[in-house]
Amino acid sequence: MKLNEASAEKAEIINIEHIRELISADMTQVNNLIEKSLYSEVGVIDQLGHYIINSGGKRLRPVVVLLSSRVFSYEGEQNINLAAIIEFIHTATLLHDDVVDASLLRRGHATANQRWGNEASVLVGDFVYSRAFQMMVNIDSMRVMKILSEATNTIAEGEVQQLINRHDPETSKENYLKVIRNKTAKLFEAAACLGAVISNRSEKEEQAMAAYGRHLGTAFQLIDDVFDYNSSPDKLGKNIGDDLAEGKPTLPLLYAMWHGNENDAEIIRDAIKNGGLDHIDQIRAAINSTGAISYTASMANKEAELAIAAIKDLPPSEYLDALCVLAKFSVKRQY
Repeated sequence: MKLNEASAEKAEIINIEHIRELISADMTQVNNLIEKSLYSEVGVIDQLGHYIINSGGKRLRPVVVLLSSRVFSYEGEQNINLAAIIEFIHTATLLHDDVVDASLLRRGHATANQRWGNEASVLVGDFVYSRAFQMMVNIDSMRVMKILSEATNTIAEGEVQQLINRHDPETSKENYLKVIRNKTAKLFEAAACLGAVISNRSEKEEQAMAAYGRHLGTAFQLIDDVFDYNSSPDKLGKNIGDDLAEGKPTLPLLYAMWHGNENDAEIIRDAIKNGGLDHIDQIRAAINSTGAISYTASMANKEAELAIAAIKDLPPSEYLDALCVLAKFSVKRQY
């Protein structure tokens, strides 16, 4: 590792650790609630649910809920409940995603569907979803229910749209971004907005937080898509080239197809149509030579800047600073 890369990674770790220290007491309560709420007398539900929850995720969405609520000096327990709910919704989507994608590796571990099978993974995903909605009811807020039910519906639409786009080299940049905003950014948006909602803040402040989450989630996914062609399996925790193997037309791949030479463009087009990794070395070379990685990363940086700009007029605090650091982390992270 080069010196500047090592320094950047060290700074990244320090920044994130500071955020975790800032909300450590809240996160302890969230983790305890997650463990308690996952319990089921059906053994496979208990085992599989705990396996995926405890498999090394960053918990960024719960962190956003907690920081957002603390920006507005929230006092109460609803932020803890909402952070756990948001993580459950995210976990359910992961379980279903891995089945749809036939994934074998996530976060450096075998996927739940690899260990327990597709049927169990789908059904436990349903259990985690339904448990999240049970917990929502206990919050007793129609506003909260509306935001989270709309978010889960939008996420489902994004999943279906991504499935439709698969193996389609004619996918446009607009369609690609729409999938990202529905599938990934929507839950970040809900997480950020809910901190303002439970704090009884103005609609303007709610919308500022929602915009922050939307841009943060978009930046996060753009960088995730870069990692599929510009990372290592050890850091990423999944197989490099998975998106390509599944025929997913992500932006680095599309940009290289649009701007590469005729031969490379045809190879990329064929790879999207048919999936597989037969020409991955040539495709990665085309991605690098066309500047597709830097282009996608540049878009992610713009989204992170928009996230920070969205909350610039909110009351200054160390929690607001932490949200800005989180936006920067979303594009500077190494994994």
